[in-house]
Amino acid sequence: MLYYLFTYLDQLDFPGAGMFKYISFRSGLALILSLFISTTIGRRIINWLQRLQIGETVRDLGLEGQKAKKGTPTMGGVIIIVAILAPVLLCARLDNIYLILMIITTIWLGCIGFADDYIKVFLKNKEGLKGKFKIIGQVGLGLIVGIVLYVSPDVVIRENIEVMDKNSNTVERVNFNPNETKSTKTTIPFLKNNNFDYAVLASWAGDYKTEITWSIFVLAVIFIVTAVSNGANLTDGLDGLAAGNSAIIGIALGVLAYMSSHAEFASFLNIMFIPGAQELVVFAAAFIGATIGFLWYNAYPAQVFMGDTGSLTLGGIIAVFAIIIRKELLIPVLCGIFLAESLSVMVQVAYFKYTRKKTGVGKRVFKMTPLHHHFQKAGNAGTDAIFRKPYNVVPESKIVVRFWLIGIILAVITIVTLKMR
Repeated sequence: MLYYLFTYLDQLDFPGAGMFKYISFRSGLALILSLFISTTIGRRIINWLQRLQIGETVRDLGLEGQKAKKGTPTMGGVIIIVAILAPVLLCARLDNIYLILMIITTIWLGCIGFADDYIKVFLKNKEGLKGKFKIIGQVGLGLIVGIVLYVSPDVVIRENIEVMDKNSNTVERVNFNPNETKSTKTTIPFLKNNNFDYAVLASWAGDYKTEITWSIFVLAVIFIVTAVSNGANLTDGLDGLAAGNSAIIGIALGVLAYMSSHAEFASFLNIMFIPGAQELVVFAAAFIGATIGFLWYNAYPAQVFMGDTGSLTLGGIIAVFAIIIRKELLIPVLCGIFLAESLSVMVQVAYFKYTRKKTGVGKRVFKMTPLHHHFQKAGNAGTDAIFRKPYNVVPESKIVVRFWLIGIILAVITIVTLKMR
């Protein structure tokens, strides 16, 4: 909204109004506003949640420090959502299709998470929103995002074209196709030919190749949105763990969005140029500020938990953002923490069922899943686990910081991979 106001004032030669033309200025302002909102408004929301006695119900799982969390206000994801949306609405161009999709994603998954938390807290149903309804909501969002990216005329790219040196057979420079085209191409890491086209998967479809290609793309979007949002949800188990890692991922995505929307930087990294993606930098700045600001209250010992209202929203935002800037194939590296948490649960369940079927006694791979609880569990894993060797419990704050450090390393690797070809 402020963008349009200051654009009008700039036409009237109002001093300083031209600053709003620059992405760097608007992103910086969005970051400051989101930090301010999440830290100041956040305190009031926490007090309100406490007055409503919206406290976390804790099951005794034998985890160190677990009982101390009982009664801590939950549904704090509302703080993150407000701190993202308010600066974005004020600082960004609201006619940008990518930004519209990000706003829809934030509200859509925020509502699903809020419904889940509401059922748990107010209706006293520990199961929360039934899993099938969560999946339906996530699939619905993926379907909307995929179809909009397919039909919108504003979703285009300018493909990177390598100009080779004839003598040394190396890339001399990278040019861009002068024409903006709709495409199902995305960036693939490590390989020299760094563009992967979903059309390769539909080469058998003949005359229907275009339709099948976009169908595959939409299915991929649905899978990515569902997987990453659930991964973030599983990661939200220790104070500051999900928020801190999301902030780190947000920084990496903001850098990638800026690079993809800037022709010179895109040429340097040899990635496709995405017109209009610069507005996502404003969103990324608000996302970073909101998650860091939330950490002010969520860091150990937490004064508030984000609940599914926050975790589902954070994961969905990360997934859709990566898809829009054509970097979804980097998610396994960038969101390695989310992936490890999800895999730990799947491995634990699969191995337990397999051993119970084979021997009649189910065995476990980890002491407890998701993965972060494995390090937090006191004592040894018992006779029904693979990892039986006892060790000292790792303090919760140390687990979180170590996971943050791993997240930082993964974020750096993600960006570096674009040059490792």
